[in-house]
Amino acid sequence: MKSKIKNENTDLLFGTILELKDLDECYAFFEDLCTVSEIKSMTQRITVAKMLLQKKVYTEIVSKTGVGTATVSRVNRSIQYGCNSYRKLFRRMGDRIDGNIETE
Repeated sequence: MKSKIKNENTDLLFGTILELKDLDECYAFFEDLCTVSEIKSMTQRITVAKMLLQKKVYTEIVSKTGVGTATVSRVNRSIQYGCNSYRKLFRRMGDRIDGNIETE
């Protein structure tokens, strides 16, 4: 896999994340690693991705999440032209996600 961010330090970060066992460990680790603002930004992006894949319109996404249209556009570009990770992971989560996720 070719990646713009792949290096030894990023491997350390991602390898550490893969060792997390449950939600409590995730909360603790990310609270230690990130600022509250960084966590909120990531949370908003994953929520926007979910809503886009549920075919929600930009105005509804902006209204329900409080993000700007630039964030919605950025996440949409990732969905359209990125590595397909949002679809793959939401599909893997299956019933734990509310609503139908567009798969293609």
